[in-house]
Amino acid sequence: MPSNSIPINYRNLASHLIEVSKPSIIYLLDFVAISALLIAYLGEYTTNPISFNIVAGLLIAGTLSSAGSAALNCYLDRDIDIKMERTKNRASATGQLSPNITLIYGIIMITIAAIVSTVFLNLLTTGMILLGSFFYVFIYTIWLKRRTTWNIVIGGFAGSAAAFAGWTAITGQLNLIAILMGTLVFIWTPSHFWALALLKDDDYTEAGIPMLPVVVGKVKAARYTIINTLLLIPFSLVFVLLGFGYVYLVISVIFGILLLYSNVKLLKNPADKKIALTAFKFSSPYLAIIFIALILDILYRIPIF
Repeated sequence: MPSNSIPINYRNLASHLIEVSKPSIIYLLDFVAISALLIAYLGEYTTNPISFNIVAGLLIAGTLSSAGSAALNCYLDRDIDIKMERTKNRASATGQLSPNITLIYGIIMITIAAIVSTVFLNLLTTGMILLGSFFYVFIYTIWLKRRTTWNIVIGGFAGSAAAFAGWTAITGQLNLIAILMGTLVFIWTPSHFWALALLKDDDYTEAGIPMLPVVVGKVKAARYTIINTLLLIPFSLVFVLLGFGYVYLVISVIFGILLLYSNVKLLKNPADKKIALTAFKFSSPYLAIIFIALILDILYRIPIF
């Protein structure tokens, strides 16, 4: 008997679900979490042994939580995503992926992430993972994004939770180093996303999102980006006061200066899309380089004090 139902194209469905999961964000947050775990373990901030279950549990829970949070962001922002060149072809915006599927997928991913973290890691880590999802979905997407230029500043705390999750996965507790790593992520976020906002200011204007360049103009936004980077660079050096040595100091100073240089070039030509793209692309690996520098310093430490 012939069927009137429309067959599901599972290949397209999988592709659309991966798209709304925002893999590029997952990679960065997983890297931050694993780096924090390695710093805690290699730096002997814990006596707990590292294991496959801990690493795999952290990666799986972090990936699922990030994917679910991103999907919920796409679900909530589908009305404005369709207005922006950068996001107008997202399956959640075009309707290729139904709102109900996007919503259910996001909730399921976060729920599974919490279960995996609780079973293989610990309740504190589960709390940190859920805290990151809460900030990204409720604080950033629902509360701040459409209301204030502080959206990405406060919402950036969602990324800090990845560092906390990685640290607590192996130690079972937070300490000063972990809090400082999370704060570093928090301070880095505006320099990174304001460069993107300068690059895509037309998109945000069209969608009515009060990103900094839309509200205060490109020149002031470029100035605020420099000011933020001038806060970020000295803050990154606080780790030297806590025992990290010349390896970290040299790498962090060099890349901090390069980041500042890209911001200064942007200030001189805030309307130049190529310069804005360069600033954005350089700010992307900066955070990863800083965490790698912390790991390298532990392995090849040359003390300063």
